[in-house]
Amino acid sequence: MSRTRFRFSALPRVVAVIALLAVASWSQASWAAAPKAAKAGKEPSKGVEKTEVKFVRVPDGGLQPQAAVDNEGTLHLVYLGDDPGAANIYYVRKGAGQEKFSRPICVNSQSGSAIAVGSIRGAHLAIGKGQRVHVAWNGSGTAEPRGPKKYDSPMLYTRLADDGNSFEPQRSVNGEKYGLDGGGSVAADLEGNVYVAWHGGDGSGEQNRRVFVVKSTDEGKSFAPDVTADKDKNGACGCCGLRAFADRQGTLYLLYRGARDMNNRDMFLLTSGDGARSFDSLLADKWMVSRCPMSSEAFVDGRDAVMAAWETDSQIYVSRIDKKKGREPSKPLAPTGKSGDRKHPAMAVNGQGETLLVWTEGTGWNKGGGLAWQLFNDKGRPTTTRGRLDKSIPVWSFAAVYAEPDDSFVILH
Repeated sequence: MSRTRFRFSALPRVVAVIALLAVASWSQASWAAAPKAAKAGKEPSKGVEKTEVKFVRVPDGGLQPQAAVDNEGTLHLVYLGDDPGAANIYYVRKGAGQEKFSRPICVNSQSGSAIAVGSIRGAHLAIGKGQRVHVAWNGSGTAEPRGPKKYDSPMLYTRLADDGNSFEPQRSVNGEKYGLDGGGSVAADLEGNVYVAWHGGDGSGEQNRRVFVVKSTDEGKSFAPDVTADKDKNGACGCCGLRAFADRQGTLYLLYRGARDMNNRDMFLLTSGDGARSFDSLLADKWMVSRCPMSSEAFVDGRDAVMAAWETDSQIYVSRIDKKKGREPSKPLAPTGKSGDRKHPAMAVNGQGETLLVWTEGTGWNKGGGLAWQLFNDKGRPTTTRGRLDKSIPVWSFAAVYAEPDDSFVILH
């Protein structure tokens, strides 16, 4: 198998001294609740100030990392490589306490069937029953099988084979529901249920796009026919991403940007506690804008709540979804100061219950940028641990983050 190298130059490694200087340069910035949050302007909680944040480049200069740690402490990582327009997906893992990643395994069975261009349609990763890895992605312009109309790429899925050293042949799971544009996603729970979700349309406008979900009850061996998740018909922003997530209790969450008309691109949260048979729909955030922002979302499972993150108007917002209070999202928090065109959030939780939020700044179409981060304590309050690294995100990419057994965090970029 060829090593994954992109057709543009990789950024140099960021040394620790530069990282420390970057953190110091941002130390005067303050973090508080956004105006839409209650009691805005409170001082950040100091929390545990010794939490360490480390930085690692994605293997082989890969793009769009997606990371997850299983119940045994093994880190699983997927990323895109080779041609950004007809990319391949690679998978590596690293056991707890190990320093090196495993040898890369190619995830997709059809060469060039993934896409990095746009930073929205790449691979999503979920860990399910028995630590099995599940991957889903939007097919590229050459991926098969094709649909009959415009935006006819398939929604593709595969899972780690029983041998643990290869992936099963990729499959299309969207049946006749084509019209894909923005990214789909995958979620898996500990009982063997696997969900693949995407939004699609018939070409009659974004207001008529719908959110679809297929479910497997046998760890991805087979999938039932798709169901429509957005009963309220709020539309879907065509080239924005969608994020699926299942918590430890088996509740399914879907976060996506609606498009009821050309000017309403609000963020909606769908939740299902009955295995995708029914969904509750909640408005998470409003945004009046007449363009497609190509935004993405993130989830992470905390002790008593699921944390959700998204972009609105060049800012990242975080909401706490309390599992004991009806799973309604709290008023969102955001960093104060100049937004810096913040996009593509990612989150991780450590053993102390702290959450590290990571996002990109200044990235755009065919444009790399910087990354920034903020630590929340175990009560969901932002702390003074935060920072920024300039010129650390390659073109068509973003960052991922995970927690180490010693409760430090590692940002992959």
